[in-house]
Amino acid sequence: MIFTAHGALLLTLTACLAGAAIACYGAWSGRSDRIDILEKLQFCSFGFIAIAFVILLYALLARDYSLLYVARYTDNSLPLFYTIAAVWAGQEGSLLFWATLVVCFGCIAIKSPTYKKISSRHKLYFWLFYMFIQAFFLLLLAKMSNPFVGQGMILSDGQGLNPLLRNIGMVLHPPLLFLGYAGFTVPVCLALGAVAAGECTAWHAPAHNWIIASWATLTAGILLGGWWAYMELGWGGYWAWDPVENASLIPWFTATGLLHARIVERRFGYLSRTTVFLACITFVLCIFATYLVRSGVVQSLHAFGQGAVGAPLLLGIIIFSLLSVVAIVVMARSGSEELPSLASRTGMTIMLIWLLLVLGLVVVLGTIWPVFSQFWETKPMVVSQGFYNVVCLPLFVIMAVLLAVAPWLGWKGGVWNPYFAAATVLAWVGGIAIGVATIKGPMLSIVGIASAASIVVTTTSLIVVKGRAAWSPSFFAAQGAHLAFALMVLGVAVSGPFQQSWERQLALNESFSASGYTFTYTGLRSFSNEMMTVAEAAIDVKKDGAPVGTLYPQQRMYKNFNHPNSEVSTLFSLGTEVYATIHDIDSGLLQPLRVSVHPLINWVWIGSILICIFPLLALRRRKTAEEANHVR
Repeated sequence: MIFTAHGALLLTLTACLAGAAIACYGAWSGRSDRIDILEKLQFCSFGFIAIAFVILLYALLARDYSLLYVARYTDNSLPLFYTIAAVWAGQEGSLLFWATLVVCFGCIAIKSPTYKKISSRHKLYFWLFYMFIQAFFLLLLAKMSNPFVGQGMILSDGQGLNPLLRNIGMVLHPPLLFLGYAGFTVPVCLALGAVAAGECTAWHAPAHNWIIASWATLTAGILLGGWWAYMELGWGGYWAWDPVENASLIPWFTATGLLHARIVERRFGYLSRTTVFLACITFVLCIFATYLVRSGVVQSLHAFGQGAVGAPLLLGIIIFSLLSVVAIVVMARSGSEELPSLASRTGMTIMLIWLLLVLGLVVVLGTIWPVFSQFWETKPMVVSQGFYNVVCLPLFVIMAVLLAVAPWLGWKGGVWNPYFAAATVLAWVGGIAIGVATIKGPMLSIVGIASAASIVVTTTSLIVVKGRAAWSPSFFAAQGAHLAFALMVLGVAVSGPFQQSWERQLALNESFSASGYTFTYTGLRSFSNEMMTVAEAAIDVKKDGAPVGTLYPQQRMYKNFNHPNSEVSTLFSLGTEVYATIHDIDSGLLQPLRVSVHPLINWVWIGSILICIFPLLALRRRKTAEEANHVR
C-alpha cells in the first residue's frame, strides 16, 4: 500500500512536470494547439493523486498502524467522524489534502463554461503556471512531507487525535481554509495567463466565481477557528492575535481588497494592475500562511512545529512574488489615468482597499516581528495582543464607516440621495452621542456600535429607495455581506469591552454572587467511555433571583494523553451569554470555577454565518451589464 501510494504521488508529479514542459514549449514556439493534451494530463493527475488520497483515508479507517501518520493521529477508540478528520490533522496529510484540492479544482475549471470561452493562448499560459504550482506541491509531498512513511514495528493501537482537535469547529476549520487557499490558485493562474497572453482583462469572467467561492470558504474557515477557540480553549475569547490565527487572516485582507477592486475595474477600467497584483499577492500570502504554520519560524499553540518544508515554501514565496512583480511591470495600463476624487464611491472603494492592505501589513509585521527582533535582541520580542487591538480595531471601525457612507455617493462624485445619506450620518452621530451619555465604556466601542447601526440604516434605506431593483442577487450579495459585517462589529464592540469574568474555588453546594448573578455548585458526576474519563459539574445560574439555567462544564482525561482538558459550557442567549469552565477538580472541589458573561457575543457568530452565505448569491451573476443596472 505504501509503495502504491508513493508511486501515485510520483506519477502525479510526473504528469504535472510533463504538462509544464509541454506548456513551456508551446509558449516558446508560439503554438497553442496542444491544450487538449494539457487537459488530459490534468485529469490523469487527478486520477493519480486521488488514488494516494483514498489510500491514506483507507489506512486511517482501517487503523493501519504500519503507517507512521496513522499511528500518530488515530487510535482504536477514535470515532469515524474524527478519523476522517485525521486526514488533515497532521502536516503531511493536510498538505496532501491541499494538493488534491488544487488538482481537483483544475479539472473543475476545465468543465466550466467561462473557461471554454477564453482563447487557446490564454489557456496555454494558464496551464503553464498551474502545472508548475501543482508540481511544487507534489515535490513537497513526494520528498519533504510524505504521509506514506512506514515504521518498523506494528503497533496494536495509535496515539490518537489531539484532544483540542476533537471539536466540530476544528474538524471543519482546516478544510475550509484549504478550500480557500486552493481555490485562489485558479484566479491567480488565470490572471497571470491573461497578462502573459496579452489579454489582460480576459481573466475576469472565468475567475469571478472562483474568487467569490474561495473568499467565502476562507472567511468561513477563519471565523470557525475563532468559534473553536471560544468553545474549546476555555479562556472566554475568540481571537488572541496568535501567529497562526494571523496567518490565515493576512490573505483574507488582500482577497477582500480584490473583491472590491474588481468592482471598480469592471465598471470603469481602473485598477487593472491592482486587481492582478491583489490576485497574485493573495496566493503568495496563502503560501506564506502555510510557511508560518509549518516552518517553526514562529511559536504557536496551533503550529505544526519545525519541518522540512520550511525552506522550500520560503523559496516558493520568493519565486511567486518575483513572478507577480514581473507580471505587474510588463502589464499595459488600461482605463483612465485620472481616478475620481475620494468623495465618490470609487474613491471610497479605493480607500477601503488601501485600508485592507494597511491592516494586512500591520498584521504581517506584528506576526514576524519576533523573527526580526532576534537580530538585535537575545530573546525574540513578541508583539502583544494589546498592540493589535490598539492599531487594528480602529481601522476596522473606519471600514464600517466607509461601508455606511459609500453607498450614498455617486461613482464619480456627489451624493445621489442626500436625505437618506443624512439619515445615515445622523444615525452615526446620534449613536455616538447616546453612547457617550448612557454607556460607561471605551470610546472606540461606542463608535463601533454607532458605525454598525449606521450600516443597518444604510442597508434598510437602500432597500426602500431602490424598490424592486434591490431585490436582485447582486444587491443582496454586497449589502447583505456589509450588514453581516455590521453585526460582527456590533458583537465585537460589546462582547469584548463589556465582558465580565470571575474565578472562585467552590465546594459542593457553595455559591457566589456577582453583578446580579448567583452561581451555585449543585452536583458532580463522573462517567467514562473507551475514549475518555469525564468529571462534570452542575452549576445553577440565577439572575436577580430568577433561574437562567444550568451550566455543565467538564474536565476530560483522554486515553493516551496525560493532561486534563477543560470542556466549556454555555447558556445561549442573543443578549448576554453565560460561560463556564473548570481548571481542575480535587476531591469534589472546583479549583477554580471560572465563569464569565458575554453580552451580544452570539451576534458575532450570526454575522459570521451570514457574511459567508450572502456573497454566494453573486455566484449566479453572469452578465456584468446586468450587474451594473442594479448598482447605482
